[in-house]
Amino acid sequence: GKTHTLEEVGQHFGVTRERIRQIENKAIRKLRHPSRAKKIKDFYC
Repeated sequence: GKTHTLEEVGQHFGVTRERIRQIENKAIRKLRHPSRAKKIKDFYC
């Protein structure tokens, strides 16, 4: 797919690029958590 800037995503959802950056960081932290990583691994393997 196409890569979008934080600014583009923010405009689409009606929030600032800083808020999009915060949401992105929180999602990545959650995905890196060991218990979630195992669930994701089990789902795909």
